[in-house]
Amino acid sequence: MSKKTFNPAEWTETNKTESKATANNKPVQSTNPIPPLGGGSDGSDIETITQRIESSSVDIAPNYADWRDLGFALADELGESGRSYFHRLSRFYQDYNSTEADKQFDACLKAHGNGVSIKTFYHLAKAAGVNVGIPKAKESKPNSKVKEKAEVEEMSDEELSHSPNGEGSGVRSFPSEIFDQLPDLLRRITVKGTSPEDKDILLLGSLVSMSSCLPNIYGVYAEREVFANLFLFVTAQASAGKGRLTLCRKLVEPIHKALREQNKAEFEIYQRELSEYAAAKGDKVNMEKPQEPTLKMLVIPANNSATGLFQILNDNKGKGLIFETEGDTLALTFKSEHGNYSDGFRKAFHHETITYNRRKDREFVEIDMPRLSALLSGTPRQVSTLIPNAENGLFSRFIFYFMNIRYEWKDVFAGESGQTLDHYFDHLGAQFHELHKCLESQGKPMRFCLTVTQQQLFNSYFEQTQIQYIELCGEDYIGTVRRLGLITFRIAMILTALRIMDNGELRSPLVCSDTDFNIAMEIVKVLVQHAAHVFQQLPTDTAAKVQPNQKQQFLNMLPAEFDRQTYLSVADKLKIPAKTAEKQIARFAKTGLINHFAQNQYRK
Repeated sequence: MSKKTFNPAEWTETNKTESKATANNKPVQSTNPIPPLGGGSDGSDIETITQRIESSSVDIAPNYADWRDLGFALADELGESGRSYFHRLSRFYQDYNSTEADKQFDACLKAHGNGVSIKTFYHLAKAAGVNVGIPKAKESKPNSKVKEKAEVEEMSDEELSHSPNGEGSGVRSFPSEIFDQLPDLLRRITVKGTSPEDKDILLLGSLVSMSSCLPNIYGVYAEREVFANLFLFVTAQASAGKGRLTLCRKLVEPIHKALREQNKAEFEIYQRELSEYAAAKGDKVNMEKPQEPTLKMLVIPANNSATGLFQILNDNKGKGLIFETEGDTLALTFKSEHGNYSDGFRKAFHHETITYNRRKDREFVEIDMPRLSALLSGTPRQVSTLIPNAENGLFSRFIFYFMNIRYEWKDVFAGESGQTLDHYFDHLGAQFHELHKCLESQGKPMRFCLTVTQQQLFNSYFEQTQIQYIELCGEDYIGTVRRLGLITFRIAMILTALRIMDNGELRSPLVCSDTDFNIAMEIVKVLVQHAAHVFQQLPTDTAAKVQPNQKQQFLNMLPAEFDRQTYLSVADKLKIPAKTAEKQIARFAKTGLINHFAQNQYRK
């Protein structure tokens, strides 16, 4: 294959072999990353505590959210063997139904735990007043590597209450089914994820990085020309795993290096011509002074003055990627005297013209149709430092993904196949570079579009979602929902562009397949929850005027189907007055958050 020619068919054929190799060498993950209390790995501790629950006839999961998480915990720890425990623990609910319990556990198995560990089981038991301490573990089996087990005390409330998805947050991971349906390049990226959240951030980080490198592809949204560029902020506590995002930069590093090499060559020519011009002496009258070449790069440093960033952006024809894994870097830059380019960020999201005064020669410059992408990560506190409130508009332009720290120790030696992740992602980056060169060489831009049916589904979903989140989060959240619509359109555009590597079809218009449309919609259904969760952590003077946390918690704690008595019971636990609960249920029904399908019968 020529270095200048992209051959999708050849690329696809090559990767069929590589994909098989990847699958065969996939690290085997333990289904029991944390031993149960007392160190038992055979479920003996779970059996002991289950017997205690049975002897006291207590329902440890009285609401749907707890019951669901109990299923996740048992499925994650015991697999199919957890089904019998799920039935034994569910039967103390007054409306227990074995068929419904089976259906629920089937869903939990398919979700592969959804990040909830066996600690949730212990937490629910302890919260119901059951003693979860194991006095002393049984003697280890002859083949066990551990010969003795120490006495184990009860876990603290803080340890037991932790859930990787954030208790009460309502946020979740992307549906596992979408990963097998992704374009091949993204599938090969996300297969390296070690957990549902890890897969999610690898997918989002890849989409955002590559959104800066899809030349000659555009779409029309709200009667405006738009490109694929996205902004992402992954927020998590230190050591939660957000550092894996650095792998995503490798996907576009070859494009960045090619631009830097081009710039280096041009600068060498400039230096030589400048020397010749200086040596010409009296002949300068007939010579034109060489022009210094523009500074070419893809990845623009975040630690920059506003003018410096805009100048680099202008030198690169309005295109660039800010990739910063420490949110404080940008936050501190914004606080500096000449570094606040928040206004430019907001304009760039919609490709609005950015203007600035060039320091050199005091020249007034306009950047038309800027195409800036940004990938940031940091702690929750760094979010509020960068975006102090939701009112300045910067919040609504970002995709937010909230990661919880996972307390399981990861096997740092798993997956040793002779190839590091760095080399693996370097290889994928080289292949994406071929697509970039192919798109760049196209004579005419290619328009991306949705089908009429997809447009109808899109409008219907966002119309309903806007109504629901105004109810849950207030009017300040409208901008976020509306811009998530544009973000979804851009995600679908990127997925469709990457399909070129699978099918080799370069044509205009690029029509979104139903598969890619559904993937984009499933992604945004999760992102809208993550954004709402981060939104609710912003300073209370702007984000908590309508007490969205209590509304969201009330909705989360309602079971899949319920009646008036059930929702009043949930409201009582949250200290919500009965009349207030009745009004809130009516509003939930009116906005479509729940379905009032029969007299005194509701469904989420």
